[in-house]
Amino acid sequence: MARLATILARGGSKGVPGKNVRLIAGAPLIAHSVRHALEAGLFDAIAVSSDADDILEAGRAAGATHLVERPAQMATDEAGKLPAIRHCVAEVEALVGTRFETITDLQPTSPTRLADDIRGAVDMQTRLGVSNVISGSEAKSSPYFNLVEERADGSVGLSKAPAGDVVRRQDAPRCFDLNGSIYVWRRDALMEGEGLWFADTHLYEMPPERSVDIDTELDFRFADFLMSQAGD
Repeated sequence: MARLATILARGGSKGVPGKNVRLIAGAPLIAHSVRHALEAGLFDAIAVSSDADDILEAGRAAGATHLVERPAQMATDEAGKLPAIRHCVAEVEALVGTRFETITDLQPTSPTRLADDIRGAVDMQTRLGVSNVISGSEAKSSPYFNLVEERADGSVGLSKAPAGDVVRRQDAPRCFDLNGSIYVWRRDALMEGEGLWFADTHLYEMPPERSVDIDTELDFRFADFLMSQAGD
């Protein structure tokens, strides 16, 4: 089975400027995702897609097998990620003359994941044969119990009404926060589907300490601390 790993990183980060090439645990942030893909040992190709030359160079130095220049119109604040992933897949397939069966997208701002997480998510998608697998961690708040929405009149209520009385959080259905770390698609679902969600979408659960998504300076410091404690 031919498998492709994609790692997409824009150059115009505003929350943490230059974060994708900023050093964390001794290496550029994006290098950790390339390393995770290599350590997973599953992929026939590992592609870094970016609109920034320094990110592409950091990907190359970390061991990515292909570098893809991301079109400017796919690198704006308003641009969705799915078109950029599809573009990356098409470019690599054209270069290598191979049609990949599964595509695994690794978020570059998730340096605390492990290669085992990637293997687990890919195995879930392969074993179940589902359209896609996404990753997440158990949510701290539940829409059935303690997550509320504000109504137009300023009052609040539960985001999702439970089927019966829920007096303990443990009695509510399990809910998860998407961590964005790993997405595994069957190729047709990615290239021909209309979005992220399918009737058979499954979730691969990761612990909170491996689910850090760097979006702020505090996130960066927290991830650096966790990685230093783990000896990563």
